[in-house]
Amino acid sequence: MPSPPPIRTLLVDDEYPALQLLQSFLENVPDIEIVGATQSPLEALELLRRQHVDLLFLDIQMPHLKGNALVKALRRPPLVVFTTAYADYAVEAFELEAVDYLVKPYSLERLLLALDRVRARRGMAPPAQNNSLSANDASPSANTHLVVKSDGQWRRIPLADILYIEGLREYVRLVTRRGRYVVLERMHQLEQALPADRFIRTHKSWIVAIGQVEALEGNCLVLGEHRIPVSRNRRDEVVRRIFGQEL
Repeated sequence: MPSPPPIRTLLVDDEYPALQLLQSFLENVPDIEIVGATQSPLEALELLRRQHVDLLFLDIQMPHLKGNALVKALRRPPLVVFTTAYADYAVEAFELEAVDYLVKPYSLERLLLALDRVRARRGMAPPAQNNSLSANDASPSANTHLVVKSDGQWRRIPLADILYIEGLREYVRLVTRRGRYVVLERMHQLEQALPADRFIRTHKSWIVAIGQVEALEGNCLVLGEHRIPVSRNRRDEVVRRIFGQEL
């Protein structure tokens, strides 16, 4: 059975950091095709009149034209997810038949829920998850570097510099010899992008560079000044792979 066509998506937010953050996440969602991203609601209105759009992520409080007014100006608006710092417009948003209403700052899980609601409205099933980061799949230096997006910039992190990765609620913290980076990715995506012979999952929230480990003290691995927890059910594998010993 052929897969359904991607969801043609337009992003509109007059705040550039919010627009960039949303775009950086949606670029990694398999069934989303971003057809435009703009800070101007007037430009968005022209785009919507010229081309087919399935889904509109739309801020409300914008200069020249508010998001709710933009929707009212369309004869046949696409599915709409409002993204705004204000909760005051929720009732009107749903009167406009919005699929969802995200109040900034919203979590990654909340954004995923909104996408699930979009798919349900379209009668679609969620896509299969990517097993790795697309940038790392395509990179010719995939065996020596990890490509991530942090603070709005793409970065090539040498694998030899990575100490460990800590899973936060919606993000991961990548700790290297040169600094720390907060990355909008899921732990399993980064784990799949890393070479299995050089990195190991020690805990549901921790991945460690095997070559950086100095010792095991109790239930923690020692990496210089860092102490990384080892879960009970992973301890045997950790000791075997890092120290070559059987418990």
